[in-house]
Amino acid sequence: MKSVLLIGLGRFGRHIAKKLNEMDHQVMAVDSDEERVNDVISYVTNAQIGDSTNEQFLSSLGIRNFDACIVAIGDDFQNSLETASLLKELGAKKVIARAATDVQEKFLLRNGADEVVYPEKQLASWTAIRCTSDMILDYTELDDGYSIFEIETPESWINKTIVEINIRRKYNINVLAIRGNGKLNMNINPDTRFMEGNSVLILGQQKDVQKCLKI
Repeated sequence: MKSVLLIGLGRFGRHIAKKLNEMDHQVMAVDSDEERVNDVISYVTNAQIGDSTNEQFLSSLGIRNFDACIVAIGDDFQNSLETASLLKELGAKKVIARAATDVQEKFLLRNGADEVVYPEKQLASWTAIRCTSDMILDYTELDDGYSIFEIETPESWINKTIVEINIRRKYNINVLAIRGNGKLNMNINPDTRFMEGNSVLILGQQKDVQKCLKI
């Protein structure tokens, strides 16, 4: 269980609060708008109405006690930037901030943010990849051009084993898991057999996955 400070309770912040609640993490939610704070009270451990650019207010929250601080402010970049900077000055262990442009991302990383999430860019990338093939069910981008894809089992793989298809040697792709009957099987070995109706989690570079799926 993690202790998280969530600042900014617009649509993006509310979704984060709900997800963290589902994962049983402790969340302190903060926003300057009382109505927004009231909207998330049932999803969080505690909530405060306040100005996150006020150093005295932030300090009163005990910043060092949180495992992570998320700056989800989306309607005022100046406030977001000031908040991220203050959090770091007050000893935040980890600051994750939201950006809406490449320039914002650079400024946040230079001024207190350890990580930056860029929802619009990430969603656009996910949508573009997802729509290139009906076989792609999900997609998570990693570093250095590598991504994890969940795909429908190709027809040519059905009833064959990993070693028979020789995926790694042919396409430089690793099979991470197979999902069937609502369960994820990560006990993968060369004799693991692909079955109809299952989906497969694979790791590889986008160009290799596209080649493998003939996209």
